[in-house]
Amino acid sequence: MTLAEFERWLRDPNRRPLVMGVLNVTPDSFSDGGRYAAVDAAVAHARHMLDAGADLLDVGGESTRPGSQRTPPDEQARRVVPVIESLVRQRGVNCLLSIDTTRAPVARAALNAGASIVNDISAATDDPDMLPLIASARAPVVLMHMRGQPATMQNDPVYSDVVADVATHLRQRAAAAIAAGVADHRILLDPGIGFGKTIDHNLELLRRLKAFADSGRPLVLGTSRKGFLGKIAGESDARERLFGTAASVAWCVANGAAVVRVHDVEPMAKVVRTVRAIQVGWPEPAADDQGGGGAFGEPTLPDSRADGR
Repeated sequence: MTLAEFERWLRDPNRRPLVMGVLNVTPDSFSDGGRYAAVDAAVAHARHMLDAGADLLDVGGESTRPGSQRTPPDEQARRVVPVIESLVRQRGVNCLLSIDTTRAPVARAALNAGASIVNDISAATDDPDMLPLIASARAPVVLMHMRGQPATMQNDPVYSDVVADVATHLRQRAAAAIAAGVADHRILLDPGIGFGKTIDHNLELLRRLKAFADSGRPLVLGTSRKGFLGKIAGESDARERLFGTAASVAWCVANGAAVVRVHDVEPMAKVVRTVRAIQVGWPEPAADDQGGGGAFGEPTLPDSRADGR
């Protein structure tokens, strides 16, 4: 998917759901810390995710797992910029990149290196320069809800009504982005599953997901390998949470998610393609403006092989 295709996708009320592959170039992320910290390993994994059906990739240089400490902006940039530059230079790679950061200097460096989207888990509250930067760059932005900071967010989070509280916060942050000059259609929202929420909060947000989807803004959901799935299924190893992730991804797409952020791209792309087929039929009507192939266009394998996968 190209940026131009993504821009058209943003304006399409019948937009197909997208798969966002997670690319953590950190030593300490909760499920794959250290595996892709080297540039060559990160680029190889990025190519693997694109081949597996990812529509876009979210590159992050700071772990935001519960209890994690903040990473200085210069260190984040040192980690992510060489990976982004390498991916942009790759021949034959159609790669739309998002930078996962709450710091404007990191976002600026990543956008200059070739990223197109900013994914800010603080909904641009951590850095007052973030929204003006995004506006001046004419970049799409994902605004996510988080209670507190990663180091403390799971310390007894309390809400009067988690859905109403999160929705109000996201409306306020979207209004702040528009006031700063960010184009209305370039704002995506994320209720922040696992960020300052108990298991019950996460499940309630998922149960009432249409309250967010019905706002009309593209909704981003990141349930992949999250701790609440492990507690439900009794799986302590994050990499074992494939079935819980698949169930939650299917639920999210069925209830209006526009983007699902996942670690295990190939199986989740199949989950989303199947849910989408139930919704609109198969094969899905051609949508040239939304990018062909990949996770949700026609299968990249011949039909006889695709049936057996």
